[in-house]
Amino acid sequence: MKKEHFKYINTLFVVIPMTLIMAFVGLMRNYGFGEDWFIKFLKAWSIMLPVAYFAAFIIIPNARKLAEKIASKS
Repeated sequence: MKKEHFKYINTLFVVIPMTLIMAFVGLMRNYGFGEDWFIKFLKAWSIMLPVAYFAAFIIIPNARKLAEKIASKS
């Protein structure tokens, strides 16, 4: 696999389970297991996934720089 594609695939494999967990917890906390909980879950997750995926490309480089800066001080 080309290294240029690795970043995108790796980010996707981090974002998918995180958004699944967050959508499930948020849904159960706000609505519980109502009759249409699965549809609500899919709607929430379908919005969360692309937002989190693109946000990760903004957050990850900045977090890496901050962590390197903090770690280099000690």
